Amino acid sequence: MNNIPSVDLSDFLSGDPKRKQKFVQEIGTAYEEIGFVSLKNHFLDETLVDNLYKEVKNFFALPLEEKAKYEIEGLGGQRGYISFGKEHAKGKKEGDLKEFWHFGQEPSADANLSEAYPENVQVSELPNFNPTGMEAYRMLEKTGIYVLRALAIYIGLDEFYFDHWASNGNSILRPIHYPPITEEPKGAVRAGAHGDINLITLLMGASAGGLQVLRTDGEWIDAIPNEDELVINVGDMLERLTNNKLRSTIHRVVNPPKEQWDTPRYSIPFFMHPRSDMKLNCLDQCVSEEHPKAFEDITAGEFLHQRLVEIGLIKE
Repeated sequence: MNNIPSVDLSDFLSGDPKRKQKFVQEIGTAYEEIGFVSLKNHFLDETLVDNLYKEVKNFFALPLEEKAKYEIEGLGGQRGYISFGKEHAKGKKEGDLKEFWHFGQEPSADANLSEAYPENVQVSELPNFNPTGMEAYRMLEKTGIYVLRALAIYIGLDEFYFDHWASNGNSILRPIHYPPITEEPKGAVRAGAHGDINLITLLMGASAGGLQVLRTDGEWIDAIPNEDELVINVGDMLERLTNNKLRSTIHRVVNPPKEQWDTPRYSIPFFMHPRSDMKLNCLDQCVSEEHPKAFEDITAGEFLHQRLVEIGLIKE
């Protein structure tokens, strides 16, 4: 396998039981084998993607002193601007060569959450930045819920098992800017090898290549989706919940060849988190004599806090 498998969400939505089951089997098998797929026929349209990239590029082009006023202390980087080099991969001390922004959940009035999410930070210089970001947030969340429904069936759960936990969940949309590289990086890359924290990650096409996925044989392969496809991968929370049945695969964003150092890269992942009180205890369906329980019981909120400390966004 030299690229990630491609699946078609319209199979799942078709109303044809055979096509629906085909999608369930394809995505479930891919997530057991490599933990990544590219997905076509999602809910993000091309105009929205174009508008979002335009807004994101306009934001990162602002002077540093203007961006800096949106970096809010005490939020652990959960909303607003996070400056260059602040985050690093777990177990790595060099900061990643990126700056980024976080849009978070704006829960519905009847969400009945066990916690209050921080407010989103509003960018006064760009009136369309926040509305466009949140429109994309909703479409990615909708796509993610259908993917989780397919995985629930694959695991042997009720199809709608994840709906309550993922709707109004603590998800994050993260526009990232990897600036041009101006000098030889000392051990730093655009994003160090890591697994994602969340249930699943949905990534719209980046403006330049660089995303690589680690196969089980130890080989790195480029993750290259077709045009208009999302790359969707399993995160550590889902790996934990399924007792390693579905794989949270290590991936990275490598630095470009030297002749392309002057090219910036933009990327916009959506990290789908559940509500913080969701238990990540290994599901009974995924525990057996052959596969004994591999993880201690923990909630999603506790696990998230632990990982944010490990990657440097929360200081303890």
